[in-house]
Amino acid sequence: MTVKKKYFVLIVVCLIININFIPLKIFSQTKNTFALLKYNGGGDWYANPTSLKNLILFCNKELQTNFTENYVTIDVGSAEIFLYPFCHITGHGNISFNSQEVTNLRTYLMAGGFLHIDDNYGLDIYIRREMKKVFPELDFIELPFSHLIYHQKFNFSNGLPKIHEHDNKLPKGYALIWEGRVVCFYSYETDLGDGWEDADVHNDTEERRTKALQMGANIIRFCFMQ
Repeated sequence: MTVKKKYFVLIVVCLIININFIPLKIFSQTKNTFALLKYNGGGDWYANPTSLKNLILFCNKELQTNFTENYVTIDVGSAEIFLYPFCHITGHGNISFNSQEVTNLRTYLMAGGFLHIDDNYGLDIYIRREMKKVFPELDFIELPFSHLIYHQKFNFSNGLPKIHEHDNKLPKGYALIWEGRVVCFYSYETDLGDGWEDADVHNDTEERRTKALQMGANIIRFCFMQ
């Protein structure tokens, strides 16, 4: 499905379920922007404030995309989520979706949207619980190293790169797959978002930051190409 067709499907679904949808003139202005999802529960959804902008700049340079630099922040339950093909969630602590947010996120993902979850350490037990509300019939499955998400422009033959150490565990990439399509990719024990941040935030090596950005670019490319 082309990007244009994907957006059309998202709009139609919004209209069908009677969501208070954003005017099309706004849709045309925001379709090349990433969305950071703001959630309730007390967790720091605002962690890594420079990461998405740096990922956007990297994708524009390495993938020849034309994303606007300024990503947007929207609530999980907002109708605006349907304007963005790529949404990102991060944080360290508790996350909680109410019933309306569960329905909104499920409809978005089933209609063609894509969610990347990046555990900034401490998110795992909460995000698994909440995503089970969104897709009770699905379980996160670990993607094999041969999966296409690891082999876009940049090859990661051993899966996710390890950016930050927490519990001395191997990084793992999990997915929720709906009708053959990856609707959610969950990067665990890697801290990609930390690697995307400005160099002086965590003082990571340039090599480590580059690997994080390359893997991020692979996720973006996979989102649009699958």
